Amino acid sequence: MAAKTYFSSTRIAMIALFSALAALLYIFNFALPFAFPAFLEFRFSDVPVLIGTFALGPLSGCVIVVMMVLIKLVCVSTSTMFVGDAADILVGFALVIPAGLIYGRHRTFRGALLSLAAGSVFSTALAVLLNRFALVPAYVVLMFGGSWEPILGMMTPLFPSCTQQNFYALYLWAAVLPFNLLRCLVASLITLPVYKHISRAINRLNAKLTPKKQAEGDRSRRLHTALILLGFALVILILVFFALLHYALTA
Repeated sequence: MAAKTYFSSTRIAMIALFSALAALLYIFNFALPFAFPAFLEFRFSDVPVLIGTFALGPLSGCVIVVMMVLIKLVCVSTSTMFVGDAADILVGFALVIPAGLIYGRHRTFRGALLSLAAGSVFSTALAVLLNRFALVPAYVVLMFGGSWEPILGMMTPLFPSCTQQNFYALYLWAAVLPFNLLRCLVASLITLPVYKHISRAINRLNAKLTPKKQAEGDRSRRLHTALILLGFALVILILVFFALLHYALTA
């Protein structure tokens, strides 16, 4: 029963709301060139993603992450051959899944604090691993045809001694690690007080979303759920289509 009624119309509406807000903040990013390489862009989109995860659960949090990136791709396309966009989805999953699971079992301020800490650790660790073994190699090949010179040139303003031989040592531990810790810390520091003020509303929403016995028959309920899931899948397909179309027209 819970699986059949999970994506209710109320939940879909809340996912759409948090996705739109996260996408807006995701589009308006900025660099911190005095501290990190310019291609590491800071944004506040993790805040609505985390609040949506607290309200709706980790599965909905993952959907919000995907929708956020798709909306951004439709609006402004990609500047990294989808490498950075894929990374943001995976790192977002690593943030919301542990945070949502822990908070779902401990719906208190202490539980929120623990969940944010766990999500931050997992998200940062995955960011380091992805950059080392997937993202940087893919970025160098897809964006620069295998040449390391452009990416080294982006590093030398902050790290003049950066070479291909010591790139990962400098980039991973002096850029990726502190950047992602800062990203998660800022998102957590904003989420905690916001959560404190809207926790009652979140708990009421969570109670409303909890599946209850319904008077309608099984056939009608299955049809209602199928229509909602079909509409949701259609929205995702439309976003993917327009994201690819935008990329094709601007490439």
